[in-house]
Amino acid sequence: MAKNAACKAYYETSYESAGFKAQRRYPNEELMRFMGRTYSSVPVADRKNIRILEVGCGSGGNLWSIAREGFDAYGIDLSSAGIEICEQMLESWGTKASLQAGDMSNLPYESGYFDAVVDVFSSYCLPEKDFVRYIDEVERVLKPGGKYFSYTPSKNSDVLKLAPSSEKIDESTLTGIHRDTAPFYGNFYPFRFTAPDEYERYIANAGQPFC
Repeated sequence: MAKNAACKAYYETSYESAGFKAQRRYPNEELMRFMGRTYSSVPVADRKNIRILEVGCGSGGNLWSIAREGFDAYGIDLSSAGIEICEQMLESWGTKASLQAGDMSNLPYESGYFDAVVDVFSSYCLPEKDFVRYIDEVERVLKPGGKYFSYTPSKNSDVLKLAPSSEKIDESTLTGIHRDTAPFYGNFYPFRFTAPDEYERYIANAGQPFC
């Protein structure tokens, strides 16, 4: 809980002080490729029946695009300040989404509710034991055959390789980015890195296959 609190405090402060400047205003390119591959053939009139949840939606830089494409969009974030900015972002684009402040490792949604769950640099803040619980929650809220997209830091990063053992919570997670020459320096909260084969094992162990 203390680690979660550190992450929440970081983002509350960031959103309250920087507003829209705290994050990018436009969607992640890899997410847009996933959306295009998966849903470009779906007629716009039918997209309102496709529920998509973004975990860690932040200030809405991805979510507004999902909503504007006609999908039934949902967002959850641990920061109430982020949710407030996300509401403003959606309004600025003339779109709507169902938003909620909450914990991504304890998703407040019914089982089998979503057609897709997307995670753009959000679940990385969960140490391994919490990440396993999060993956179980993703599996639970997805419909059978549902899709999952995740964009997350790689274990090939020198940020992890050069970190001393004293800065590690577990083999995959740093206590924060403390080396001042490292990318993401200043993120003083749990920061987890994942290898592709590890991610595949997490998903395989969750129950129903999803990707």
